[in-house]
Amino acid sequence: MAVSRDHRVLVPIDVFGGQGVPTTVIDAFASVPVILLGYHELPDQTGTDQARDQYGLRARAELDRYHQLFEDAGCLDVASRLVFTHDRLQTFERIAVETSADAVLLLNSAPVLESILVAVRGDVNLEYIVDFLAALVDGTDLEVTFFRIVSDEADREQGSELLEMAADDLATAGVDRARIDTSLVVDGSPTREILEAAADHDLLVVGESRPSIRRFIFKDRAKALAKGTADPVVVIRGEYLETDG
Repeated sequence: MAVSRDHRVLVPIDVFGGQGVPTTVIDAFASVPVILLGYHELPDQTGTDQARDQYGLRARAELDRYHQLFEDAGCLDVASRLVFTHDRLQTFERIAVETSADAVLLLNSAPVLESILVAVRGDVNLEYIVDFLAALVDGTDLEVTFFRIVSDEADREQGSELLEMAADDLATAGVDRARIDTSLVVDGSPTREILEAAADHDLLVVGESRPSIRRFIFKDRAKALAKGTADPVVVIRGEYLETDG
């Protein structure tokens, strides 16, 4: 499977929140273009222009520091944007669409980064997930496990076939098949099972299958996953999102 898209990852960073980007994450994402979104969420009574005048220089200095960290790690394509906003989730969604970002990285700590758990919900967006993973793990020793939960035993065979197809496609894209594994769980709570499996991995990847980044990433299961795991979480977008509305 040939890589067919440019790959960009949007990384929201609360510039005044004391949020760090683990070195392991920076190194892992050095192979794909990164858009650093420095943001500061404002109370309703504070205007964005007022905040930019008051905090802009300090915020930019913080964002430039993160920018330099990615460049020092060998990332040759780093862009950064600074926003002051009353609604960070709406802003993340808007900028992800504007910049055609393939994925949004929700930061958590990552002392080591050796293995990736990919939660497969179905074949929706699976091609893009595999495509993105191929670019991400290129030139690394990262191991990948495709993980799926099915509702009952009758779905086991179909679920296993889907996982094997994803593994084969990733191998076809150039990843050593020995670094790719699959895991299937029958009749479990999706969020609980994913979190339990993620405990044995260092990075969690989930795919978006709803028409709103804000609704799915930040108000649905991925938000619970990001809060419930100590791992960074990558949500890979679908191509079908509209740029308006």
